[in-house]
Amino acid sequence: MDVKATLASQLYSQAQAAAKPDQDGGGSGGASEAFKVAADDFMETLRAGETTVTAGLAGRADPQAVVEALAATELAVETAVAVRDKVVEAYQEILRMPV
Repeated sequence: MDVKATLASQLYSQAQAAAKPDQDGGGSGGASEAFKVAADDFMETLRAGETTVTAGLAGRADPQAVVEALAATELAVETAVAVRDKVVEAYQEILRMPV
């Protein structure tokens, strides 16, 4: 089975590492790398959830693993939507600024 019981702690430690300040004082390079890591992690979570659900439908995964994978996928999608909403809100705020 591909789903690990420690998925949540792994995701937390990855998010914690991405949120640490850049030690070399670099500018936007660290931010773009953090977004790349977050996007890659998001896609990996979706792929893992899809694989687990497919295995569950075929009877190769237990129901608890399927529920955990669906919960992790739901959390990832909700997080992505929240980030998207903040980006759109910031963009609209910039558009409202007088020139």
